[in-house]
Amino acid sequence: MSEGTDAAGEPEPFADVDREAVRTALIEWYEADHREFPWRETDDPYAILVSEVMSQQTQLGRVEEAWAKFIERWPTTAELAAADRSAVVGFWTDHSLGYNNRAKYLHEAARQVEEEFGGEFPRSPDGLQELMGVGPYTGNAVASFAFDNGDAVVDTNVKRVLYRAFSVPDDDAAFEDAASELMPEGESRVWNNAIMELGGVACTQTPRCEESGCPWRRWCDAYATGDFTAPDVPTQPAFEGSRRQFRGRVLSTLREYDDLPIDDLGHRIRIDYAPEGEYGKEWLQGILADLSEDELIEIENREGGTVARLRR
Repeated sequence: MSEGTDAAGEPEPFADVDREAVRTALIEWYEADHREFPWRETDDPYAILVSEVMSQQTQLGRVEEAWAKFIERWPTTAELAAADRSAVVGFWTDHSLGYNNRAKYLHEAARQVEEEFGGEFPRSPDGLQELMGVGPYTGNAVASFAFDNGDAVVDTNVKRVLYRAFSVPDDDAAFEDAASELMPEGESRVWNNAIMELGGVACTQTPRCEESGCPWRRWCDAYATGDFTAPDVPTQPAFEGSRRQFRGRVLSTLREYDDLPIDDLGHRIRIDYAPEGEYGKEWLQGILADLSEDELIEIENREGGTVARLRR
């Protein structure tokens, strides 16, 4: 993680990172294009709770079909609470949704909403945890996506993103602190959706940096160094010598300079760079053109030659 130190000499996360630029880049990327799931199109806490419970260790493709049928059959907490519990458990089993206890807890939570909360869901993460089967993660997710009133979500995908992009240590408290520091205040709905989407489609176990147009490449430590290990990826994905590795090295090098002539840049990113060789000016210009097209760098032709710099 890019760090400085505070007054006590302790590491200060993101000291060298423009947090507003990081936030804006991620939210714009998410809002421009993201996977469409029906529970993302609603702020109904009941519909969102059902999706969160179903999504526990179940592929989203299977959840989407089951969720739609569940909501069609029991569209409100009142109707679910009035249902026979065996019918709810039977539905769960028929759709291979994992442990039947989740169905029992969901049925009981609906009863609590109706009988203990007057048909209204609690709106805070802590309040939602009073419902049967709702732990800290699920309570926070429902508060975020239904009421825009949550804390930063930290799941496996988010941990992987933070570990790779900002070298956050593999420690639950460190992940919680880093995620909270990055999340813009009062925007838990869009932020948590966006950062989980980043981990789900771009910063996957085998990263898809270019294919997904990852918005954090210019800041990402893993992209710059080529080390894409993570808490859930103990073995380095194939990367050494790849074009992606040298794109990362270009960005990492340009962070240190206002701008660099092409040949100076080439010698800094690979030891065997030779202007007229196989890995020379033509090869480097191709990489720079890709980065420029992705709006990550700027290329300027000057009287003394071509220079590159990070996009302002």
